[in-house]
Amino acid sequence: MKILCISNGHGEDAIALPVLQELQKLPQSPEIVTLPLVGVGKAYSSHNFPIAGRVQTMPSGGFINKDNRQLVRDLQGGLAGLTIAQIKIVRNWARSGGKILAVGDIVPLLFAWLSGADYAFIGTAKSEYYIRDSQGQILSSQQDSIEVKTGSYYLPWERWLLSRSRCKAVFPRDKLTTQLLQQWQIPAFDLGNPMMDGVATDVSKSLFYQPRSVKHELARPLIVTLLPGSRPPEAYTNWEQILIAVNSLISVFKQRKIICLAAIVPTLDLDRLEGNLSRSGWIPVVDPNLEPTTFAINLDAIYYQRENATIAISTQAYSQFMHKGDCAIAMAGTATEQFIGLGKPAFIIPGGGPQFTPGFAEAQTRLLGESVILVPQPQDVGVEIQRLLQQPDRLQSIAQNGLLRMGKPGAAKRIANCLIEVIG
Repeated sequence: MKILCISNGHGEDAIALPVLQELQKLPQSPEIVTLPLVGVGKAYSSHNFPIAGRVQTMPSGGFINKDNRQLVRDLQGGLAGLTIAQIKIVRNWARSGGKILAVGDIVPLLFAWLSGADYAFIGTAKSEYYIRDSQGQILSSQQDSIEVKTGSYYLPWERWLLSRSRCKAVFPRDKLTTQLLQQWQIPAFDLGNPMMDGVATDVSKSLFYQPRSVKHELARPLIVTLLPGSRPPEAYTNWEQILIAVNSLISVFKQRKIICLAAIVPTLDLDRLEGNLSRSGWIPVVDPNLEPTTFAINLDAIYYQRENATIAISTQAYSQFMHKGDCAIAMAGTATEQFIGLGKPAFIIPGGGPQFTPGFAEAQTRLLGESVILVPQPQDVGVEIQRLLQQPDRLQSIAQNGLLRMGKPGAAKRIANCLIEVIG
């Protein structure tokens, strides 16, 4: 059997990757080829998965649905020609007898349908939690939304694509969404969210939750993971906002050491990020003098210090930085979701887009519930983190909510096994 994996973004590529790796482990593993619709598919190529056709990074970073001006820029950058070439690839794949795994939103799903092949879909972008609470009840703020009026966060044309006879399996991101889709006679399976397989073999509890005296708590560093996102040029602007938030931490926690862990994707330019640090008064250091018993840091990290704070930047320590953080300052999609899935709180700041706009940030609070705290201004993040540290019951509730919204690790293996059964 041959499987073409179509995905549309760095986050989606990363979610698909563990599923593909599990498929490789099966006794009769299929031939696997990938087609990243957005970006160059570094997650695939770095793990030796072949890429079909040419790849190209567009000016919008893949967010043409957020701003018509981004669409114009992408068209000028060759989007139309690239899309035509990609459609030819999927059609040729179907003619050769191959199957398709679409990962992401309606775009790869539409490509899968256009191919003429049998297909399966991992839905990373949509969840009923956008319009419902943890009990499945409609949120008051969403009563008049088109999704509520049409019965599901998956709109009628999306449900049509999911209910075609050639669609053999749908893997939604959570149980609530699976149950709703099953009502529409869609072959939806509740197998968990493969997004968590990339960062967790087990949930890592924040040191926030360990019983200790206030004196003992203040004696250890506050560890904060920084997540500026993955798509340039937006990630560079997000980084500037996050540095303002870090400065607010320094102002609020004057008597406490602060360690910030910047989890940077390899596609971003570290020189630009370091330039922002230097202009903001941060000093590069070779030996950050971090206690190894308190925090074992990746050796490839670059360090900067200012007053009582240290920032470590790495493109190779993503999972480690996610696990070590007590909380996150985030302006990202997938990374924020993975972080709260570890049972920890994330403080999010609305940006200028095209992804992390105020609207996106507000929607993320619905998707992830109390695990994300929306802070309108970056300079207020320090106070909000201080406030949360004084509420242990709320921290425990956040830990439980993260597991509910994101599920347990191991979904990739379960999906791979199911995929072979239903699409083989």
